[in-house]
Amino acid sequence: MSETMKTSKWTRFLFHLILLVLCLLIILPFLHILALAFNSGKDAAVGGIWFWPRAWSFENFAEVFKQDNLLTGLGISIFRTVVGTVIGVFLMAMCAWALTIPGLPFSSQITFFIFFTMLFSGGTVPYYLVLSELGLTNSIWVYILPSLYSVTNILLLRSSFKQLPMSIMEAARIDGMGEFKIFTNIVLPMSKPTVATVALFTAVGHWNDWFSGSFYVRKAELKPLATILQEMLTRQASLADVLLKAGSSSAAYQQLDAIEITGQSLQMATIIVVILPIIVMYPFIQKYFVQGITIGSVKE
Repeated sequence: MSETMKTSKWTRFLFHLILLVLCLLIILPFLHILALAFNSGKDAAVGGIWFWPRAWSFENFAEVFKQDNLLTGLGISIFRTVVGTVIGVFLMAMCAWALTIPGLPFSSQITFFIFFTMLFSGGTVPYYLVLSELGLTNSIWVYILPSLYSVTNILLLRSSFKQLPMSIMEAARIDGMGEFKIFTNIVLPMSKPTVATVALFTAVGHWNDWFSGSFYVRKAELKPLATILQEMLTRQASLADVLLKAGSSSAAYQQLDAIEITGQSLQMATIIVVILPIIVMYPFIQKYFVQGITIGSVKE
């Protein structure tokens, strides 16, 4: 009995040690990002900053919030994230539920057709031409309509819906309840963890997407926050490159010496600004996320 207890203690110690190492691997890089974000860019370029700022400065964040269209971009990001997530999750859940209904004609073929789109794509240029022909370029709907469906999320929802007790659905049908009402009143409430997980994935994808605003939109007032910050980083890096290539003139050295914000420190501040809303939102749906992501992993 004592040997078993000793083994159990060593197992718990090893388990806690592994968890501690994993936590450090996650926390320490984030602390490094915070240290660089709150450190003077000129001082950060020297190196040697790890987990605590050496020269405190808020210039990096001031530069981020100095962008003219920052509030407009924030509004665009909020709009596309909220509207795109609500509509997208609802439509993906409807599609996943339809694929689980017994007796659906060609259900296996439809599922394979949906899965097939994960393996191959038409390419960037054909995709842009399709968006242009549909009149979606230079429109706010280019952020929402093309990303309404995600095959991964549909399959995740389908796996979750398949584990629901079908006897409840049959009883509802016998009582005269329609399919749409069964879906909204029974299926969705019973699948909150998975729906919340898919909503988190979708919202993060919308919030972090800078590619669509950079390649499919030319109007400055329609660019989301992620695209505005990405373009700001590009301009900062280009300025430093131009000054470095200007030669060894004293004017170039003076301009380089006057730059208090470097690309690296500005990048870290931008990361903090972009991920802060997601960090604030995550604790409220963490319990649903843990349950939803493990659904379908165990079969009884």
